Amino acid sequence: CGSGLSGDYISEEGHYWIGMDISPAMLDVAVEREVEGDLLLADVGHGIPFRPGMFDGCISISAVQWLCNADKKSHSPPKRLYRFFSTLYTALARGSRAVLQLYPENSEQLELITAQAMKAGFTGGMVVDYPNSAKAKKFFLCLFVGTSGTLPKGLGTECASEELQQAKFTNERTRFRNVKGKSVKKSRDWILEKKERRRRQGKEVRPDTKYTGRKRRPHF
Repeated sequence: CGSGLSGDYISEEGHYWIGMDISPAMLDVAVEREVEGDLLLADVGHGIPFRPGMFDGCISISAVQWLCNADKKSHSPPKRLYRFFSTLYTALARGSRAVLQLYPENSEQLELITAQAMKAGFTGGMVVDYPNSAKAKKFFLCLFVGTSGTLPKGLGTECASEELQQAKFTNERTRFRNVKGKSVKKSRDWILEKKERRRRQGKEVRPDTKYTGRKRRPHF
């Protein structure tokens, strides 16, 4: 739930909510902002610790893809994803839905996330906004509990053909990876990952631009 920005909108719409985050710093910011929802320090990879049928909906913004990372030797991305989806399925009331916005790194990661969600019992699928745009493209995993619902139509798909509506990935990022799967130090990916970690810690970070990580010419 981060600092609770999305929670403010949920409260304005008259709903009650409980937010989870792995970062104490982000939750501290939410407390300082005096959000109306309840806050819980937790790693969703360990599961959703609530009684069955407690919630009638779930939203997540740019969080689920982090479960694909193995930050510790004991971490198994498929197991952590299944633990998250299976406990989320239990915590949601029948007939409810979950909408999870995510930034998958490649098609394999997208397939892994979707497969674990379906394995846990969910129905639904992926909705892509602006599939032809490199910057505006957004992925939404729309999941249904108990009954199959109708997936919403992605924004910017009115004029797109069936072929273009499919999510496309490139291996452009892989050239910045070394043998251990980590970004090469000082590369653009390495810098962006470091800045993202600092943001999740609640630290002030300069915004990302097209110049981020770009090499400067030597000065004489």
